[in-house]
Formats: sequence, C-alpha cells, structure tokens
Amino acid sequence: MFIAPSALSGNTLSKEALEEDLRGCRKIGPCGVGSKALYIGGRFMERRFYLPWTDVTRVFKRVAMSAGGFSGRGVFGSMAYFVVQYRGGGEKACRVKYEGDVDKLLAEIRRRHPRIPTCSAQAEAKLAAAAAEEEARYKKDLSPEAEETLQQLQKAKRVLEDAPSLPELLTSAAKQKRIVDHISPAVKAAGAVCAALGIAVALYGLYLLLSHGNYGLYFVLGGGALFFATLSSNTLPTRWNSKKQAQKDWDDAVREMEEFLRSEKNYPVPAQYAHPVVLDRMIRVVREGRAQTAAEALAQVKADLKALNSSVTVSQKEHDEVVLVKPLFLVCDYRDELA
Repeated sequence: MFIAPSALSGNTLSKEALEEDLRGCRKIGPCGVGSKALYIGGRFMERRFYLPWTDVTRVFKRVAMSAGGFSGRGVFGSMAYFVVQYRGGGEKACRVKYEGDVDKLLAEIRRRHPRIPTCSAQAEAKLAAAAAEEEARYKKDLSPEAEETLQQLQKAKRVLEDAPSLPELLTSAAKQKRIVDHISPAVKAAGAVCAALGIAVALYGLYLLLSHGNYGLYFVLGGGALFFATLSSNTLPTRWNSKKQAQKDWDDAVREMEEFLRSEKNYPVPAQYAHPVVLDRMIRVVREGRAQTAAEALAQVKADLKALNSSVTVSQKEHDEVVLVKPLFLVCDYRDELA
C-alpha cells in the first residue's frame, strides 16, 4: 500500500503523480531527488515529506561538530544534516547518517537544478570571501614548468569527472577499512556477547508470551532493542565488517581505478589517490607557488594533510575536502607503492 509523503508547502502533487515520481526518484540516504519533487526524511520514516521543485529556494549541509560546533575546530566526529529552505520562509532539517550522502544529494541537485543554491547564505558569503583570499594567494607569474603541470593536473581531473563513481568507491572503501581496522577484537567479542544476550532475552520473552506470562512482551522488546542496537553499532562480528572483507573491498576499488587509468599515460597520481579533490588541492599548491611538478605538489598535499588533526582550525570547505580524501592517504600510510 502506498503511503503518500506529506507536503511541506502549500503546493501539492496528485497522488498518482506523487507515487510515480517517488518510485522513480534517486534515493540517497533518507532523502530522494525526483523529477517533480524533493523528498526529505522524517524522524522515523525515509522520504516522509516532499517539496515541489518550484518551492525549493535553498539546500545545504549543516555539520554539528562533536566539540567546538561551527568554530571550525576539529575535522572528524561530526553529525550531518540535510537542510532545505522553501518558499514562505520555512526550513526543514533532516539528520543523515553518512555525511557522504549529503554531498551526493547536493551534487545531484546541482546537476539537475543549477538555479538552486547549495550552501547557506552565511556560507555563501564566507565562500566568496575565502575565494577572494585564495585568489590573492595565487602567484601571477608562474614558471613554464608550473603552467605545464597545471594543464596536466586539470586534464587529469577531467578524466576522473567522467567516472564519478570510481572516486566515490575509493573513498567509501577507504573509510570502511579505517573503521574496521580500528575495531579491537575485545570490542567485537563484546558485540557478539550483547547480540547473543539480546537474542536470548527475546526468545525468553517469546516463551513467556506463549505460556501466557505477564511480562513476555517487555522481554521481547528489550532483547530485540539490544540486538538491533548492537547490529547498528558495527561491532557485531560479521562478514561485512571483517578485516578480510574490508581489505578485499579496498583492493577491488584500487584495481578498478587502475584499470580505468590504464590508458592514461603518466597519470600524475597513483590510482589509490585518484580523486578530484586531491587534484584540486594539487592545483592550488602549484598556483600558490609551493610546487613546480606534479610529484612535488602531491608531496606537499601529503604534508598538508598530515598536519591536520582535531586541534587544527579549518574552514567548512577544508573540512569537506579532508573527510573525503584523508582516509585515502591514511589507509596507505601515505605510500605511493602498495605492497
């Protein structure tokens, strides 16, 4: 049975049009991008609300830091929200589990509806100021070698833009491998014990229900809650969060990128670092006069990323870039040659 999402604005779609659009929309996290409307997740239900595109005035990402808020301190430990502002001054924020899903949503909206701003008004002003400041840092008279390097890096970036799914696959595989590698055996053992305990409690509750016990339902609910909480915490030992599987996924992602770049002679970065943001940062390094060649630019990007930690003040743009590409370098220990 079709459960129609609720309209956030006064404009609505017919039930038939809404059902067809929702079925064909691109689902990203709890939200969705349709041809006629934007769908936003609710507290307990994905794509619970919708807005016709004519009513959407602005969309952007809001990041709540674990410490420091929007002071710019800290790079990791954040909660991401997809925020929609719509005609009449309304605003709806949707909590998204994976920050990368918000980036995908914004990218898809930029592609389909370039008229809609994809950052907040405050961020827009800050970005304009940051862009002017960044432009002022660029050298006006680069050497012929640096100019040639710039053209090489820009061409390399265009190559990756033709296959956006491959850099995304690299990033997601690197993040998952980092998470799995840092789950200790003791934590996995505790997860297994909690899951087993949850199942045992739920089964005991089911036994009480069948034997007309008064408190069976509470045991079933409590045991189920414990089991699913353990399952969602990613600590339960399964095939999908095993080190072997994470390593295989990472190796496969790198292999796919290597195959894609095989026809590109003298590509300026190793396959495991082939991401448009890495190339953007290399381009900035060259334009700032801190490197002349692609190899020097990559070395400087590595040094910049190594210097960033939770105590360093960063801009929102820097934060977005770092959470995308730093795992690529960490998982390889910044090495160019993989064993």
